Order: sequence, then structure tokens, then C-alpha cells
Amino acid sequence: MPPLHPQWQRLREQRARAGTPPLYTLSLERARADDLAALRAAGGAPAAVARVDETTIPGPAGPLTLRLHRPSLAPGLPVLLYLYGGGWALGCLDTADTVARTLANTADCVVATVGYRLAPEHPFPAAVHDSYAALRWLHEHAPALDLDPERLAVGGDSAGGNLAAAVTLLWRAEQRPPLRHQLLVYPNTDHRPDPVEPVDPEESAAPAAEDPLLFNRHSVAWYWSHYLAVPQDGDDPLASPLRADDLTGLPPATVITAEYDPLRDEGEAYAQRLREAGVPVELRRFPGMAHGFFTMTGTIDDARAAQSLAADRLREAFAGPHPSQEGHIR
Repeated sequence: MPPLHPQWQRLREQRARAGTPPLYTLSLERARADDLAALRAAGGAPAAVARVDETTIPGPAGPLTLRLHRPSLAPGLPVLLYLYGGGWALGCLDTADTVARTLANTADCVVATVGYRLAPEHPFPAAVHDSYAALRWLHEHAPALDLDPERLAVGGDSAGGNLAAAVTLLWRAEQRPPLRHQLLVYPNTDHRPDPVEPVDPEESAAPAAEDPLLFNRHSVAWYWSHYLAVPQDGDDPLASPLRADDLTGLPPATVITAEYDPLRDEGEAYAQRLREAGVPVELRRFPGMAHGFFTMTGTIDDARAAQSLAADRLREAFAGPHPSQEGHIR
């Protein structure tokens, strides 16, 4: 085993003693229930916010539920659309509730979450199109919601980070007003049979990729197998943003990775590609951490540190001048 952080090592030992099965060995229904229960157990008590509203918005294939977490009732707050993880096959609005509340309070913005369609019932690109529809709806209806349509950001963890990156590509393609920021937490960025080469060839997250008590390469393959109707769909940049030919003009990014995560190298490779395209990027790798730590604020100290970093970056992005005033490439 790699030298996990002591807090992660204790969690791993607890899973071993309890005989916790990997999610990819369970039925989809059981995996969805166990995933949500584990997130709630590790996330700690949800923070209080001023108000939580739910509304129904039109989606590309039917209505979608949108949840708004308001840190205060002040008018004109910026908005973050946060997309939950779960490998496109697991997850729901409650999955992101604790993170959304914390980021709303600490970044002083409204955090919106949307119940996008899940695979395999609705394979790629359903989740991308639902997420994009939610962002477009927020932009168009922001004045009616007493929100600031010019201060809009998108983010997510794991598959949610993948969706956030894909949404920025669609947003740019439609030449919409520049987004303020993209928050990508250990995102999937490439579907391919071979591992992405690490940015630093002396390092690799490979040891954790085989550990059955951590998110591993079997987990990654299981999620992709549900998400893609056919493997060739993985060539589409909306499924694999790392494969996009051009990343210029995308929003400034914060990319958070975990040292012992099979998605680490592809997340860091995407950050490097963004930098090479002239996009401002802050990349932060958390040593000793494994995939999933960002949401575990009730258990892992670095989860709170990572969420604090994300909030700081969002506040800075929302406080600065609009990208169009800085010669932002469109």
C-alpha cells in the first residue's frame, strides 16, 4: 500500500474490518444507496444556510429539478452551478447538499445543483446536456431570481468535474458571456484503455489503482461502462475533455487532485493543457489523499482545506473584473 494520510489509512482499515464491498461489485440500486449513505456519514453535519429553494426547469428531455442554496438574502449574489459526482451512474441532489451549503457560505455565492439524468438509463451525452441546460437557465433567469447573471461559475467533483469541463466547452461554442471560473475536483478527463502519462514522469498514482478498498481502476472502468453507450463515444471531447483540440478561451480554473487517485494524472494533464492554451490555472494536489476526500469534511481535515481553497478561488473570481473587460479570448 502507498503511504496514505493517517486519516485515510484509518478509514481504509475500518472498511477492511467491516468487509465493505467495492461499489462496482454491487447492483446499481444497492451502489446508489450505499454511495449516498457513505457520503452522508463522512460529510459531517450540513451547514445552515439562509434558504434552500427548489424549482423545476425545462431540460432537453423533460423537466429537471434545480436546488438553490442561498448564504444570505442579499440581492445580486454570484452563482456557482455545482455538479455532483458518482461516475454519472450514482448521485443525486442530496449527494452535493453538504458541499453546496459549505461553498455557499464560504464563497458568498448562491450554489445551484441540478438533478441531471443518470446512466445507464440515460447514457452520454444526457448528463452533459442537462448540466448545460441548467447553466443556461440560470444565466437567463438570474435577474428574476435576484442573482447576478454576469458572475457565473461551474464546478463539480469526479464525474461532476468532467461534466463541468464539458459544459465550459459547450458554453464557449455558443459564444455566451464568459464564465468567471471552473472548479474541477479530481475530474475524469479522458476515456482510454491506457493510463494518461503523469505530468511528472517520475511520479505515478498506479499503486492505488489496484487497491480494492479505494477508488481504483476497476471503479473507473465500471463507471465508464455505464456512461458510454458504445466505447467510441469516449472519443467525443464532451466525454473526454482532454481530447478537445482547442482549450483557448475557457474560464480560469482551479483543479484539485488527490495523490493516490487513478484520475490524478488525467486531471493534472488537463490542467497542463489549459495552461498551454493560456487559461489561468491553479493546480493543487493533496498529498496522502485518495479519490473522494473532497466531500469528507466530517472525517478528513484536508477536505475542509480543499473546500476552503475552492471557496477562496471562487471569491476571487467573483470579485474581479468581468473577463470580457480583460480581453478574454472568445
